Amino acid sequence: MNNIPEVKVGVVAVSRDCFPESLSVNRRKALMAAYEKKYGGEGVYECPICIVESEIHMVQALEDVKKAGCNALVVYLGNFGPEISETLLAKHFDGPAMFIAAAEESGDDLVGGRGDAYCGMLNASYNLKLREIKAYIPENPVGDAEECADRIHEFLPIARAVVGLRDLKIISFGPRPLNFLACNAPIKRLYDLGVEIEENSELDLFEAFHQHDGDPRIAEVKADMERELGEGNQKPEILTKLAQYEITLLDWIEAHRGYRKYVTLTTKCWPAFQTQFGFVPCYVNSRLTGRGIPVSCEVDIYGTLSEFIGACVSGDIVTLLDINNTVPKDMFASEIQGKFPYAQSDTFMGFHCGNTCSKKICKPTMKYQMIMARTLPEEVTQGTLEGDIVPGDITFFRLQSTADSILRAYVAEGEVLPVATKSFGGIGVFAIPEMGRFYRHVLIEKNYPHHGAVAFGHHGKALFEVFKFLGVADIGFNQPKGMLYPGENPFC
Repeated sequence: MNNIPEVKVGVVAVSRDCFPESLSVNRRKALMAAYEKKYGGEGVYECPICIVESEIHMVQALEDVKKAGCNALVVYLGNFGPEISETLLAKHFDGPAMFIAAAEESGDDLVGGRGDAYCGMLNASYNLKLREIKAYIPENPVGDAEECADRIHEFLPIARAVVGLRDLKIISFGPRPLNFLACNAPIKRLYDLGVEIEENSELDLFEAFHQHDGDPRIAEVKADMERELGEGNQKPEILTKLAQYEITLLDWIEAHRGYRKYVTLTTKCWPAFQTQFGFVPCYVNSRLTGRGIPVSCEVDIYGTLSEFIGACVSGDIVTLLDINNTVPKDMFASEIQGKFPYAQSDTFMGFHCGNTCSKKICKPTMKYQMIMARTLPEEVTQGTLEGDIVPGDITFFRLQSTADSILRAYVAEGEVLPVATKSFGGIGVFAIPEMGRFYRHVLIEKNYPHHGAVAFGHHGKALFEVFKFLGVADIGFNQPKGMLYPGENPFC
């Protein structure tokens, strides 16, 4: 995972001058001790400067955290706090900032030891709004040292995603395939998010591929593919071309990243790709995604954007799947009913041709792409990675700009069930509570495409907060029974 940022958070305590500075300083020290005890000290820096209602202190603290290499900020109200200098710190810091505050420690120390940060957080939030400063305030922003340590730890994946987006370039090849209007990609909101986009022709990629004919690195990459596939290498004759294609993409990234640190890709993988290149790119896409470089299929620009956010939040491999087909009634009755706490409407199959990394597939096998082979010679459809997706917790999510440039997102937690799919492709039996209602009143109602990003593990809390921080007002989720969606018929 070498394509996502490392986050270093600077913790700056602040103090109102009518309160003892020592109150904030000592609470900051207790916070850092609690964090180190619970999570280790890596990735968090304690700024020694306490801002005591002074713009000069603010500048000193800002310079200190910058010098320490911090790219995220925690403003810690150890007492009521100075609303002007503390919010100016967030304004002038180039990175995401979180505001948290100290709770009182003891009923025996509510005179000299009372900090009133519960009150001060209100003034801080008001001043942030007055100055139009975007800052992150968690659901429970006031707590003792251990609770605030938890808030900092929860902030790390959120900050990682925000920092990553500000330095991301998406590189695409080709227009969307015919009849894929759902994967629309208005680029205005990409720019609003700070993301760069480079759009290329398939012909550009084809030329670059042939410029790598006979590349001396091909043998090494091919050998690595053979090691990864092991017994699943059923199409050894195609590996040389796949290795050449992988080198082509990696070289393109280095030549075209410009001033951006992070890159994702999306390509038009059919229908002309197979006949001209002589293979399908699925396996190479899966390998790059496994390194933290998501490659979405079918020129799904917001799909690869979503995958990158998921990789930053989870720190793990992600994938992109179709919300594809229902689980048959007989299969549900024999394999799921009574064994797992789900109704049939909670289940579905998530599928894609073969873009999921081998580390997330049971017994990955190199095969040909069956759907494409229905209309094309089988020999040009080789290069897809198939197998059932590993069981376990997942989060299904997507960030999407609508055709009229409104950002929307959804997040739903569930799991991949340990149930054999009896099908083809990279595929799994998924279960999300109340999926049927979520499908109708979020995915269909809000006009989402069939592609969804998948993070392995439950990361809904962090993803939801990332989307909030990015200014997404409409964030759908799988609402529980009794919580009706707008427009949902209460008599159904």
